[in-house]
Amino acid sequence: MKKLLFLLAALLSNNAIAHEHEQFTQEGKAAIKEFAGTLKSSLVTAMKSGGPIEAISVCNDVAPSIAADISNKYGFQVARTSLKIRNPDNSADDWEKEILFQFEASKQQGEEVKTLFVSEATTQNGNHELRMMKAIPTAEICLTCHGSDIAPAIQTKLDELYPNDQATGFKLGDIRGAFTLRKTID
Repeated sequence: MKKLLFLLAALLSNNAIAHEHEQFTQEGKAAIKEFAGTLKSSLVTAMKSGGPIEAISVCNDVAPSIAADISNKYGFQVARTSLKIRNPDNSADDWEKEILFQFEASKQQGEEVKTLFVSEATTQNGNHELRMMKAIPTAEICLTCHGSDIAPAIQTKLDELYPNDQATGFKLGDIRGAFTLRKTID
């Protein structure tokens, strides 16, 4: 009887996790869309009003607050990461690195960067987590600050704000990084 109750409890628990994962995936897609849209709008406004130097300030000052606001709204951690980071606060953990390498391999196999997406339930150090990542493609405008030919004034500002910057040398269509979401579940 105890075995039957244990199996029933395990089945119910797995079903609950699957349901929560499905809900997380739906909400996560909305959170990513909101984050990307808000950040893009802020960057476009900055580029129009003050050019690339102003846009760098948006990435430095505004992007973290956008991520924090969206994290609070949805109840899970929302951030950005990359294999080539600019801000050390955005360093990828082991799971994120693995997914970023999978994204790179998928890109090499011909998949479009904008379609690269993963959502899964994982267990890390005994904690059950829901994790999600969506690749960020490098657009033409990104190359102003993330490409190989960066104007001297822009490079000076980047050096000032990000002395250990690795986020340059990208080409159009490269994987610039990814939106990353994380939720710990009971």
